[in-house]
Amino acid sequence: MKHVSIVIPLGAAMTGIEVARHVFTEVNDFLISEGREPLFQVQLVGAWRAIQLNKGLFTIQTDAVVQELHRTDLIIIPALHENVEENVARNGELVDWIRAQYEKGAEVASLCVGAFLLAQTGLLIGKKCTTHWKAAALFRDMFPDVQLVKEKVITDENGIYSSGGGLSLVNLLVYLVEKYAGRDAAIYSAKFFQVDLERSAQLPFIIFQAQKEHDDEPVKQAQEFIENNFREKIRVDELAEMLAIGRRSLERRFKKATANTMNEYIQRVKIEAAKKHLEAGDRKINDIMSEVGYSDTKTFRNSFKLVTGLLPHEYRNRYNKKMAEI
Repeated sequence: MKHVSIVIPLGAAMTGIEVARHVFTEVNDFLISEGREPLFQVQLVGAWRAIQLNKGLFTIQTDAVVQELHRTDLIIIPALHENVEENVARNGELVDWIRAQYEKGAEVASLCVGAFLLAQTGLLIGKKCTTHWKAAALFRDMFPDVQLVKEKVITDENGIYSSGGGLSLVNLLVYLVEKYAGRDAAIYSAKFFQVDLERSAQLPFIIFQAQKEHDDEPVKQAQEFIENNFREKIRVDELAEMLAIGRRSLERRFKKATANTMNEYIQRVKIEAAKKHLEAGDRKINDIMSEVGYSDTKTFRNSFKLVTGLLPHEYRNRYNKKMAEI
């Protein structure tokens, strides 16, 4: 059997813990119904026997404590709740145990912002990882040596896995089911939990954030100018001249502060405005294209798909209530 340790960090969110437990136990039930042996031994594991979550609203009794559990096959790290930085710092003993288990051959999977705890182990240095898109800026600040790919739903590298935000954690769990129990068990799990088995990107769900949690005032001025004038043609040279900063210096500082080049930022602001129009009304797509500052249909379509993973009409069909009812 495969020993699955669902770790319970201090500050963990309940959702991932219960969903992970349910997925693996449901697969066991499926295998039994098929006349096969159950595959997973699932345990809740923590640094203490009893762990309070959500400010004491829930108390979890662990099946094992890390001091006593010397070997496991797969570690699941659920998302952290509330203050991520503080909760990462509170779980040093768990971080050490996860690192030691990986070195003994265990695989490790993080769910959503559980990626912060995984990154704290040092196991992600130089590797790819994903997390909730809303936490991307903080993750980059805390772990600059990790290759964050926030557009991905799942990453898989050398026995280390991560999942994107929200309930995309189920996609990773089903992915692991397929690896360990086979395609038929994965298909059953996808149908039981009603998820798209092949979904690989979280681009359609990302809401662009202005990325102003930095102290570079000229860059903030540049961002505000872009956000207020995105319908017009913005030239980086003119913006640098307006701010009395050399172009190369401004581009370097802008990239460092926002994790985007200036042209990428302009594009993201335009596309975010287009998304809002597509979600809310029934205007023609060409009219929306012009409204947000594009004059060429092909360029607009390509830019929109690059940012969202969908073409404009596909995005409207998915998120516009009026169009969905047709």
